[in-house]
Amino acid sequence: MYLGNWDQNQPDETIVVRRSRSIGGAAIGILVLDLWYPLIPGNVANASTFDFPVLYWVLQGRGLEVLEAEPSLLEAVVAGGEELVRQGVRAIVGSCGYLGFYQREAADALEVPTFLSSLLQVPMILASLGPSKRLGILCATSRSLSPELLRACGVDDGSRLVIAGAEELPEFQNILRCTGSLNSCALERELGGLAVDLLSRHPDIGALLLECSDMPPYAWSIQRRLQVPVFDYTTMVNWVYRAVVQKPYTGII
Repeated sequence: MYLGNWDQNQPDETIVVRRSRSIGGAAIGILVLDLWYPLIPGNVANASTFDFPVLYWVLQGRGLEVLEAEPSLLEAVVAGGEELVRQGVRAIVGSCGYLGFYQREAADALEVPTFLSSLLQVPMILASLGPSKRLGILCATSRSLSPELLRACGVDDGSRLVIAGAEELPEFQNILRCTGSLNSCALERELGGLAVDLLSRHPDIGALLLECSDMPPYAWSIQRRLQVPVFDYTTMVNWVYRAVVQKPYTGII
């Protein structure tokens, strides 16, 4: 027996949209920092990363001050989120884990579910691991991954986290300095080495989270070397999309 509605293609109802909405079909809105370097497929800011449409809003003139939790950035985040909502998105996500500094205020201000930081996955990942296991986090800069940031993302106890920053990796410096250039193969080797070193020093790591939205292009390579679950920004964005765009199932019984 086949399940599914094959009788009609169009909904038999009146469709109403906001007057300010001029596009359609993008359920996920992504807030992007105004930075300058190649955006490799897998990066959250590269639209070809996803198998569904996404809509971007660039926070013009706002970039690495996010590492210092610059308070004035919140206004730009909310304004950008509001514009994405006007264009019809069903959820807002960020493109830098450190946008989590603004998570609570932005989620309160915006009318759709808001997921600014990949670190929002930390409580769920920890809950999936036994109490003797820890979660490893590779981040852009370790000094900015503060207890305040973790608390804003729902993590009150960081005792089961082990953190390694990529700020000293030579190729990653191209990202932090916005040089406009990048050797992706070299960065893959550097991040893989950083992950292996972290696991060798902490063999009780049961999973790894890549905080930075520039790191998902290398998640497959890292997992191949570590043989543990690897979470990143794209795992969160895909999870959010599947929640806000449910689809009917068809098949046979």
